[in-house]
Amino acid sequence: MLLIDRATVHSLYPMHHAVEVMAEALRRYSGGLTDQPLRTILRPAASEDLLGTMPGHVGGDDLAGFGLKAMVLKPGNPARGLDLHIGIVMVFDPETGEPLALMDAGAVTAIRTAAVSAVATDTLAPAGAGDLAILGSGVQARSHLEAMRTVRELRRVRVWSRTPGHAEAYRQWAAAELGLRVEAARTPAEAARGADLVCTTTAAREPLLEAADIAEGAHVNAVGASFADHRELSSGAVARAALFVDSRESALAESGDLHHPVAEGLVSRDHILAELGEVLLGKHPGRSDARQITLFKSLGLGVQDIMSGFAIARAAEKAHLGHRFTLD
Repeated sequence: MLLIDRATVHSLYPMHHAVEVMAEALRRYSGGLTDQPLRTILRPAASEDLLGTMPGHVGGDDLAGFGLKAMVLKPGNPARGLDLHIGIVMVFDPETGEPLALMDAGAVTAIRTAAVSAVATDTLAPAGAGDLAILGSGVQARSHLEAMRTVRELRRVRVWSRTPGHAEAYRQWAAAELGLRVEAARTPAEAARGADLVCTTTAAREPLLEAADIAEGAHVNAVGASFADHRELSSGAVARAALFVDSRESALAESGDLHHPVAEGLVSRDHILAELGEVLLGKHPGRSDARQITLFKSLGLGVQDIMSGFAIARAAEKAHLGHRFTLD
């Protein structure tokens, strides 16, 4: 079995390749080629920590087989200089069932989540979109900037963070690492004003954006609120948008961004127009006109981690990277 560390994951799985793999993962999910339960969340009553597990099986001719992700969320980790999410992705040999590779889940998640947003952007956003607002300044905010520039030519970028110093650090990182000029906004509404691309990548429990904050014709990737008691968008903002999801089942069960407007009677469960994979498969046309606001609600799917895991394991074998060990 190969043990693949964080730096090696990043070196072996460039964003442009991850975008291709994630488009195929979404097609396979919506095409019925995967078997995966809803993720299991274990939250001890006396703790803010949680354990999430996402097992599954992916069918198809390539990057297929069994795999799983297990991650622990530790709210105190950022203060320790560690990632909020700590865990592993494991994939199993399709022929023998033996463990094939074990890798850092934080790196896999950072890349694949942003790559899925890139697929959504390329599929749903106007072709000329390039005025980007990013809410949040952490790992996903950074990977999303890289992902957005993979599928669109960015002409302006604004970032908002609850901590101004974090926004400034983000601005400096973007200039040094990506050669991009980023402006720091004072409020979420200021960041989103006039933007035709918006990525929300926060851990917010209460809405950051109202309906009036989102420009006509914009595309929004709502990524950060991944639990039923979290949301980044107001009920009115969700009701105003054409809603697309990675999974109907997951969105209806786990998305606070959807639960609230449904509970308030602003929309029904049928507010979901389509899964993104259905658009990619030609089962739904996607954006209907230039003035429509499109919203992609991302919760993350096991198939995304599993296919990423197989792609990274293959690349590691080819490049003779990773640490090989046996369980015997």
